[in-house]
Amino acid sequence: MADPFDVALEDSDLLSEVELTTNLIIAATASDGPLPVEEIDRILGVLSDD
Repeated sequence: MADPFDVALEDSDLLSEVELTTNLIIAATASDGPLPVEEIDRILGVLSDD
């Protein structure tokens, strides 16, 4: 029988989301004004529709 308390203590999806959020916070802090959408997309790795 499997141990119900034998669970992973690391959530890779959560870690990725925290890293993306951290990168946005760093960029926003370093910016003199609002971040352009293109910069946000670049930080998040969003590809353009072009």
